Order: sequence, then C-alpha cells, then structure tokens
Amino acid sequence: MEKYQVLIIGGGTAGITVAAQLLRERPQLKLAIIEPSDKHYYQPAWTLVGAGTYRFEDTERDEKDLIPKGAEWIKESAESIDPEYQQVTLENGQQVDYQTLIVATGVQYNWNVIPGLSQSIGTQGITSNYDKKYTEYTWEALQQFQQGNALFTQPHTPIKCGGAPQKIMYLAEHYFRKEGKRANTNIIFATPGTVIFGVEPYKGALQKIIRERNIHTFFFHKLVEIRPQEKTAVYEVTNPEHIPDVNDPVNQKLGIKLEDDGRVVIPFNFLHTAPPQSAPDFIKNSALSKKDDPYGFVEVDQYTLQHPHFRNVFALGDVAGTPNAKTGAAVRKQAPVVVENLLKFIDEQPLEAQYNGYSSCPIVTGYGKMLLAEFDYQNNAAPSLPVNTSRPRWDMWILKKYILPWFYWHRMLRGKG
Repeated sequence: MEKYQVLIIGGGTAGITVAAQLLRERPQLKLAIIEPSDKHYYQPAWTLVGAGTYRFEDTERDEKDLIPKGAEWIKESAESIDPEYQQVTLENGQQVDYQTLIVATGVQYNWNVIPGLSQSIGTQGITSNYDKKYTEYTWEALQQFQQGNALFTQPHTPIKCGGAPQKIMYLAEHYFRKEGKRANTNIIFATPGTVIFGVEPYKGALQKIIRERNIHTFFFHKLVEIRPQEKTAVYEVTNPEHIPDVNDPVNQKLGIKLEDDGRVVIPFNFLHTAPPQSAPDFIKNSALSKKDDPYGFVEVDQYTLQHPHFRNVFALGDVAGTPNAKTGAAVRKQAPVVVENLLKFIDEQPLEAQYNGYSSCPIVTGYGKMLLAEFDYQNNAAPSLPVNTSRPRWDMWILKKYILPWFYWHRMLRGKG
C-alpha cells in the first residue's frame, strides 16, 4: 500500500497546476496525481470551436506530457475517500494512503437532471459547448440554422464559467448577421439568474450590447424540461413579476406560451445550454462535502482553502465550495495559496496565504471583440491590466484566442504563472 506526502485527486487544470508549483518548491515531495484520462483539454477555447474560429484538436494534449517531473501518475478513477483514515480507494479496489490531500476533481455533468436533455443533446440543433463531444456540433448547427428562435439558456445549478452561455450567444448573433440571417432570427437568452451580469461596470457594458442587438432576455427562468420532438424548452418562473405577457406582440412573435400550471414554454430552432453540474458523486458522498450543499462541493475555508474539520485536506478549482466564480483564472490565484498553506501545514506552521475570491470571465462579444470581467468575493471589479477591459476590445480578442492558450500550456501547467 502506497503512502504519499501529497495526494492530488484530479489531473485537470487545478490538479496539474498545483502539482507543478508544489514540486518546484519542493522537488523531493512524494507526490501522486490520481487521474484516469489520457487526454487533457483547454476548455476555454471550446466556445471558439463552437463558433467555427478555433480547431478542436488544438485544445487537446496528451495527459502524460503534462504530468510534472517528480509526480507519480495513478491512472485510475477515485471511488471513495475516507478522511478519517487518510485513504482514497480507487475503482480497481486499490487503496492509496496520504499525509495531505488536495481535491481538484472539477465538476460532474448531470444531463439527466433536466428531462429531455440527455437523450436529445447533440441532435436537432440542441447542443452544448461544455462537453467536448458537442463543441463541433455547435458550429455545424449554427451553419445549418436558417431562421426562427435561437435560444440560449442554462440550468439552475452552479456552473463553471458562468459567462459561457452568453459568449456563444454573442458569437452566434454576429455570425447570423454576417450570413444575412439575422433579420429572420430571434436571439433569446433565458436564465435562472436575476441579471445579465452581477458586477459593474461589466454589467452595464453587456446591457448595452443586449439593447443594441435586440436580444430578448428572460430572467428568473429555471429550465425544467426540453421537449425535443416539439422543439420547445419549458421553464418555471421563480419571480411572478417576470412571467411573460403572452399577449405582448413581441412575445407572440417569439411564440411564447403559458401552460395551465404556470410554466413558460419557449419554442426554438437552435438551443445551446450548459449541463446541470455538481461535485462528483464520490465527493458528494464523502465526509468532505458541505453538509448544507445539495451539490456536494468540498467544504473549505474560503480564504485558506483548507478543510475546516480535516486539516490535512485542501481543495481548489471547480469542486471547492467557495463562493467565487468557477473559472480557470480562479485556479491560477488559488493554486499558490494551496501550495503555500499546504507546505506550512506540513511544516507545522500557521497558514497565512489567503485567496480573495479573484476570478475573471473573458466574455467574447463577437468575432474580434471581447471584454475581460475581473472581480473578487465582494463582486468588486478587480482589473489587472493597464487598459480598460470593461468594454469590448480587439486586443482582448487576441488575448483570448492566442495569448491565454499559450500561457496555459507553457506557463500555468508548468507551475510558472
């Protein structure tokens, strides 16, 4: 039975980044990464793949080439965690002991939560850039689209990269304009959220785009069903003031209907959504998950990223139960905090490093334009560049399409930035 000084569950963005930084600090650490996948993906570019402006194969690398020197790769899936005995059981039955544990599994997609979604995704113009199987289908469906309702929506659960359902919407709207299809197209954004974006000045910039491009927005709309044969999406409205008026000429043009139970039905010819998400089941079923969290994210101190009950456990990335936006940019700021605090824990010293909730959301607003929203736990803008990124800019598009992917592969995953 192996016992590691540091055991990391997950070889995605968070796991590889924190492993690389730890081994740069202490090359002698006995460290292992549990990760079953052969391939590693740069998922932020999948929006661009779905819009036909990035090659899917350029988002893919071999996992073996990214495992840091000095780390042991356990090419299996974790099945359970016993933090009392400091042990992880793998799907093959093997048990792995640890002194300190880092949970970096990412999220689990739960397509079945929304009736009609799992059996229809990837067909009939129903797609999602969140899954590698459907990113290229998004582009195919956009090219095949001729007219009618292009519906962009998302589930009520927490999701990683919360801006992604909007990004593909802005790109699709621009694409339809370029192709001469916009006059016969209704762009609809239906979300369980209360606003288009929660942080100023980015919120104001996006509201301006929504107005100028005549995008129809429906807030407090919780997606509860997709009826693929009827090509309709069904919503519960969580705020009665936001129930659409079906007699309104605009809503009549969109074909919106109310059912007897008060649910709203929106027809579509193209639909993009995000899957409902949660922590993986084995995390939800472990003693590490937050007891009051139906999605099972790992309980941690939001500043130190240390588990409050099992002090030798840390978590970062999408699986961490912190109130920040779940993005790769958050991982970049969380990783040094986990590294410093874990090493302090090993050395039996006080934990001093703190994560302030920084995250960023590069919101592509069309081909060649992007704004960069950066913010912290308090939803205060936290700009890091010496230019105004709260409005769409061409240089931010260059950042998104070229600079950030290079930085990811050659710096972040190498523990250098």
